[in-house]
Amino acid sequence: MPRTAAPVFLAAIVIALSGCREQPSPPSGQAQSSSSVSVTVNPGGPAVLQTASAEFDVLPTGYVQAWLLKDGKRLTLDEPQPGPAASGNSVVSGGKEIHDFVFDFEHARISDAQGKLGPRGKRVEIMARSSEGESAGLEETLAVEVYDDFPALALVTVAYRNAGPREVRLDRSASLAAPQAAPYDLWSFQGSSYQWGKDDVIHISKNFSQPNRMGAMVGRGEGGGIPVVAFWTARVGEAVGHLETLPLVVSLPVRTEPDGRVRASLSIEPHATLRPGDVFSTPRSFVAVYSGDFYEPLRLYSAALQREGWSLRKPSEEAYNVFWCGWGYEFNVTPAQMLGTIPKLKEFNIRWATLDDRWFDKYGDWGPRPDTFPDDAIQKMVEKFHQQGIRTQIWWVPLGVEDGQGRYESHPYGLARVVQQHPDWLILDQNGKHARMVRGLAALCPALPEVQEYYKELSTKFIRDWGFDGHKLDNVYTVPACYNPKHRHKSPEDSIHAMGEVYKAIFETTRALKPDSVTQSCPCGTPPNLAWLPYMDQAVTGDPVGSVQVRRRIKMYKALLGPQAAVYGDHVELTTIRYANGANEIDEGKDFASTVGAGGVVGTKFVWPDPGPHFKTVLLTPEKEALWKKWMDLYNSKMLSRGTFLDLYVTGYDVPEGYAIAKDGKMYYAFFAPDPATRWKGEVELRGLEPGKYRVVDYENGKDLGAIDGRSPKLAVEFTHHLLLEVSK
Repeated sequence: MPRTAAPVFLAAIVIALSGCREQPSPPSGQAQSSSSVSVTVNPGGPAVLQTASAEFDVLPTGYVQAWLLKDGKRLTLDEPQPGPAASGNSVVSGGKEIHDFVFDFEHARISDAQGKLGPRGKRVEIMARSSEGESAGLEETLAVEVYDDFPALALVTVAYRNAGPREVRLDRSASLAAPQAAPYDLWSFQGSSYQWGKDDVIHISKNFSQPNRMGAMVGRGEGGGIPVVAFWTARVGEAVGHLETLPLVVSLPVRTEPDGRVRASLSIEPHATLRPGDVFSTPRSFVAVYSGDFYEPLRLYSAALQREGWSLRKPSEEAYNVFWCGWGYEFNVTPAQMLGTIPKLKEFNIRWATLDDRWFDKYGDWGPRPDTFPDDAIQKMVEKFHQQGIRTQIWWVPLGVEDGQGRYESHPYGLARVVQQHPDWLILDQNGKHARMVRGLAALCPALPEVQEYYKELSTKFIRDWGFDGHKLDNVYTVPACYNPKHRHKSPEDSIHAMGEVYKAIFETTRALKPDSVTQSCPCGTPPNLAWLPYMDQAVTGDPVGSVQVRRRIKMYKALLGPQAAVYGDHVELTTIRYANGANEIDEGKDFASTVGAGGVVGTKFVWPDPGPHFKTVLLTPEKEALWKKWMDLYNSKMLSRGTFLDLYVTGYDVPEGYAIAKDGKMYYAFFAPDPATRWKGEVELRGLEPGKYRVVDYENGKDLGAIDGRSPKLAVEFTHHLLLEVSK
């Protein structure tokens, strides 16, 4: 790495997208050595890497154009602009954009790929050189790798070398690879933890723009994210991102250009200057093509990341049981209110109870709050739940600490004991002040071994000493960069990179103490952070704003964590949200079908018996009781969350919206009307069936819908909101 100097902005990959285009597919190239990847390099470009399912063309500009090979056609969303704007990579130095790199295709180097994505593959390296002004002598090496095990994905790296006599400052660099349609008529997945409550699956609009900052904190403390953006039409999709196992601070900005093209880029800020002879390499970015929606590129991303060493844990068996959460009582919940629900928990066969926010005295110390949980009230409460066969989970926020500044809701911040005793553990900002994370809290630096040990000790206290059976880790995003000189970091981003180590310590300590524990992590209202994603039993749809987010986030997690992942649909009350007086959130949802049908784990936050007027909207009334019991029984009898999620329907294009799960030799389908309040009438296709005769049952209502043939599995239906089907031979 070059020495640190002025700030640098580097964009590693850019894509320009328009509508789906197709061409006849050429014959597959001949396999070279033991790899099935065919490589052809033309003297003036392009260089073509082809597999049975995809083709990646390195154009004379360095732009990597991706094609899906399907049904004898070459399909692409890429539409590179003519001229310099189509450059695969560009550099900004001294405020001037450099895109005059001339690629030497005649001396391209072809070799076997040697990375971790598989034993066979091909690599092409092409050199280029700039002759422009002060950057004259700046060399670019573009490397593209395609592996037999990942035939629809190209791994792209760019290295810049200063071969000239003077220093060159890199302010920005970009490289292209893109999608298209009307021309912006695309659906997209945006993996950034950008803003609480914002949709991560969206239909691109004419004026769309989103910065998609990854790794670092944004907004009110959000941040982290999955470094992937994906785009698709009904016929073809394309995705880009980076394939590093650390949560790098990068951006994947997406915007619709004035001409209607959708432009996406991967950008980094290395804060570096290249001295003569220095080399700077970008993170390994990727371009992938596929059919379907966001599920396929996220599944592909996860599989590739696991080859790189990203290890996912299998959920405990308990992670699939129904959860009740005390958050219905909000901040001032008492042991009596928690324990008062036990008769209904037992009646509904609910196995878990969660003690939620504000049971504690101070963030960071996590001692019991003396006015609501005095003395050993927590331990006694846990013991009483256990006596009734109900396991318990405790809510908390790792790394956040009170330093005497600020407040959250009704709670003014005091000075946590851990801050008094260990002030040097704090993350400091560039000005030497306490850096702030979510809820305006100060933060302990996760890169310090002693901080990691502190969270092992806290986990031991909660699980062994207090008796809890798991954690609800909430407001889990990322942490600020750390400039504390006493930590001797190699980079301020060391704190961001190390965040996962604290969650690993919590998870592994808890598993060692109780193998059937459940650790849940909630990135409220946003996609998760790849740093801590492996260290939990149960993902959560994270404060969904309505039913649609519940379903799509379950699908997202099933792609990232596996088709049998335990994904908590969060409180069912969140499936319908309205606001009173413009601010007060009222949760009154009853849509269990969106969780059950998509393969999620059911949850609720009802209060019972009557706790007073403040909690009326989540009170379990006699009318609700029958509905809650019906769905709890239905969930527990089918347990579709343990089934295998199948990617058979395309979000945005298949109407009605569909989901499919295979379990115990049967197929289960869920369909959701475009307008929940309007009756939908038409034909649905039950995809994924083998040839044969099948019986179809509406399992929610116990209604036999007749027989179908697996060779033509279409069924005329009529329903409002949703339809849940069980199909058996």
